[in-house]
Amino acid sequence: MKEKVYLTKLAPNCGCAAKVGPGTLSGILCQLPKFQNPDLLVGTETSDDAAVYRISDELAIIQTLDFFTPVADDPYDFGQIAAANALSDVYAMGGEPKTALNIVAFPKDMDTEILGEILRGGADKVMEAGAVLAGGHTILDDTPKYGLSVTGFVHPDKFWKNYGAQTGDRLILTKALGTGIINTAIKADMASERAREAALASMKTLNKGARDVLKKYQIHACTDVTGFGLGGHGTEMAEGSNKTLVIHTAQLPLLPNVEEYASMGLIPGGAYRNRNFAGKSGYTSTAVLWKEDLVFDPQTSGGLLAAVPEKEVDSIVKELKKAGLAASVIGEVIDRTEHTLIIQ
Repeated sequence: MKEKVYLTKLAPNCGCAAKVGPGTLSGILCQLPKFQNPDLLVGTETSDDAAVYRISDELAIIQTLDFFTPVADDPYDFGQIAAANALSDVYAMGGEPKTALNIVAFPKDMDTEILGEILRGGADKVMEAGAVLAGGHTILDDTPKYGLSVTGFVHPDKFWKNYGAQTGDRLILTKALGTGIINTAIKADMASERAREAALASMKTLNKGARDVLKKYQIHACTDVTGFGLGGHGTEMAEGSNKTLVIHTAQLPLLPNVEEYASMGLIPGGAYRNRNFAGKSGYTSTAVLWKEDLVFDPQTSGGLLAAVPEKEVDSIVKELKKAGLAASVIGEVIDRTEHTLIIQ
C-alpha cells in the first residue's frame, strides 16, 4: 500500500490563506498601467471579483482565475474546493460559468495518481456548475497548487459589482465563517472530526444556489468572502460604495468549534494582513477579540456577501435557508463615517 500523503503539510499556508495580503497587492497594482477600453466594464480599479468585458448589447464575459496550495489532505477534496473557489468569482457577479481551464503546479517526485485525483475533483465540480473543462497548463513545483481560469456569461447591464451599496441596505452572508481558523487547527492536529467535515462541506459547496436565489431580487452590491476575509472584502465594498459597513458579530454564522479554536489563538497569518488592510482605511471594533479575529479570518471558498434593500431581506433569507444554506443577516450599510467598518 502506498504511503498516505498529507497535502496540507506540504505548504506553510493553506488555500486562500496563502494569498498576498490586500494592502501589499493594492500597493503593487497601483503602479501598473491603466487599461482603458469602453467595453471593459470592470477592470482592476475597484478590486472586484473578476473582469467584465462587453461583447454585445446582450452579452458580456466574466473572466477570472484562482489557484492555491492544498487546503485538504485528500486530493479529490482539494480539487473540488479549489474549483468551487475559482467558480465563485463568476457567481459573485451574478454570472454563469461557461468554460474552465486547469492551472496546476505539481512536484516531480510525487505520485501522479494524486494529481489525477485533484484533477478529477476539479472536473466534477466544473461539471456540477454546468460549465465545460477545456484544457489547462501544468508546471513542476515543489509545492502542489491547483485552480482554474474561468470564463462566464452575464448581461452587460445586469451584473453585480462589489460596490454600490446604499444607506439602509442589509448585509446578507450565505455561508458560515471559520474555514481559515479550522484549517489552522487541522494543521496543528487539533481539529475535531465534526469541525473538519463541516469546513470541507462548506468549502466544496458551489455559490450557484446562493446566486440563483439572489438573482430574483434587487442586489445593490455583491462579493464573495475569500482570502481577504469578511473584514477585507467588506472594507472594499465600503470604500467603493463610499459607505460604512456595520458588522454585528453576534449574528455571524459559525462553523463548529470556531470559538474554541480562535480563543486558543489558532489564527492564520492572513487574518493579521487582512486586519492591517482594514486598519489603513479605518475600522473600529467593540467585539471580543476572537470574534474580531473571525471577521478577518481568510476564507477559502466562502459565501456571498450581498447588500440588499431592507424590504427584501426576509424573503431572501427564507429562500436561502430553504436551499440549505447557512445564510444570515450580519449587518447593515450606513452613511460614511470616519470608519469604513464598524465591528460590534
